[in-house]
Amino acid sequence: MGVTLFHHVGGILVVFSLFQIFFTPHCDAGNILVYPLDGSHWINMKILLEELHTRGHNITIIRASSSWYIPEKSPLYTSITVEMGKDVKDFFDEFIQEQLKVQREGLSLIAFFKLTKKFMSFLHVGHTLWCDTAARIFENPKLLKSLMDSQYNLVLTDPGIGPGVVIAKYLKLPLVLNVRWITSGEGHFVLAPSPLSYIPVIPGPGLTDKMNFIQRIRNIFSYSIILFQQNFVLAPIYNAMCDKYIEGGCDIVSLLQDADIWLFRSDFVFEFPRPTMPNVVYIGGFQCKPAQPLPANLEEFVKSAGEHGVIIMTLGTLVNALPEEIVEEIAHVFAEMPQKVIWKHRGKRPSTLGNNTLIVDWMPQKDLLGHPQIKVFVAHGGTNGVQEAICYGVPVLGIPLFFDQYDNLLRLQERGAAKIIQLHEVSGHTFQRGIKDVLHNDSYRHNMQRLSHLHKDQPVPPMDQATFWVEYVMRHKGAPHLRTEAYRMPWYSYYCLDVLFFLMTVVTMLLFSVFAIFRCLFCKKTKTKCKQN
Repeated sequence: MGVTLFHHVGGILVVFSLFQIFFTPHCDAGNILVYPLDGSHWINMKILLEELHTRGHNITIIRASSSWYIPEKSPLYTSITVEMGKDVKDFFDEFIQEQLKVQREGLSLIAFFKLTKKFMSFLHVGHTLWCDTAARIFENPKLLKSLMDSQYNLVLTDPGIGPGVVIAKYLKLPLVLNVRWITSGEGHFVLAPSPLSYIPVIPGPGLTDKMNFIQRIRNIFSYSIILFQQNFVLAPIYNAMCDKYIEGGCDIVSLLQDADIWLFRSDFVFEFPRPTMPNVVYIGGFQCKPAQPLPANLEEFVKSAGEHGVIIMTLGTLVNALPEEIVEEIAHVFAEMPQKVIWKHRGKRPSTLGNNTLIVDWMPQKDLLGHPQIKVFVAHGGTNGVQEAICYGVPVLGIPLFFDQYDNLLRLQERGAAKIIQLHEVSGHTFQRGIKDVLHNDSYRHNMQRLSHLHKDQPVPPMDQATFWVEYVMRHKGAPHLRTEAYRMPWYSYYCLDVLFFLMTVVTMLLFSVFAIFRCLFCKKTKTKCKQN
């Protein structure tokens, strides 16, 4: 009977395998040109490239010579290295320190405008450097010919910077975006209808989809800053590149709107509900995989925590150290706790560090979050960390530093899965109160686990969605049928102002005609009476 059952199950598996072979959409190995963004954006791009590589696709990456994380040699891809005049990270470090200083001193109106001005200056310098780097491609006939002759099937890029989008236009190739951010902010705002009455601007003043009158004013003000940044800070840089290298010229926003597929690194478990478009594919949490075993030293440390569990803390890839006095207070709080702590920290070793705290330069974040001993994740609120916390169901104590981080953490806090401490509020007392609240109030863990169950309850895993749509674009040489034509319309046509003007003119003329007729009749009647008298 056991042998019969074995053969029966084996037969089912064979049939199922044949079904997959014959009925799964087929895509021959393609040639993909990738223009990535460095830093934490590269982390999730690399995960997508690993999956595409396992599916047999040939990948070529354009990278800057001063790249922080993108190696020149890799088994995943061949690389084209382009000289970059100056490392944008130098400007980034300076801006981060200024942001930390302003946050700690309190954000007055003058400080806000000063910081906004500095941020726009940083954006201008950074995007100018990236465009100058891309210009070296356009000015290299040999390299351009190689790109043209390579017969790429599509361009995959992160539109946080614009050169990849411009190169796709020049090479006349289908375009897939690995996106949450575009050059001027959150991607939805140039693609889908975005009523500011209930869609908060990101990064912005930290609002939800339930805004009162004053909050809507703040939301519109934040959006006006983004429009200024888009039209007056960034547009001139990219327009100059487009005018020089693209026949007929173009602008960066219309190039983004012309993309075939937007692989959007978010989902509606995390994001507030909003209008969207058919060529937007939500792949939030696509980087999450089953947790792998920890390295032996970490596993031993984690297991030694016993029933108290482990807290992990990291503030991402861009902040090497918090101000020293804050680090000392955090270390002191950790030292007094029964939990073990793994802390990614690259600054000076705090003098108040306890024996229960392990300081590391790097940690396998996903594998730690997936470990059953992890009780709390102390994080800055970057998109990757937030999505991974949701995936593995670990509640968060958030210390947002800059950009979108407060908005990301706010979405978790609104769902009862996180608690936020602003940087200028961090002290030994507030940090201890916050960490104990998240540790001992079971609602945080229950709410985060609920989000995790919702995130996982979908018919197709996010990574499969991402690879399917990349290959879909290859099979069909683009996806123009999924794109809206709205972006080709003048702004006055998009808002039907021309129609409104026409209708108002017609109504005015009708009313004027009626008035003229009545006036004529009245005058005629008056004249008749005068003659009779």
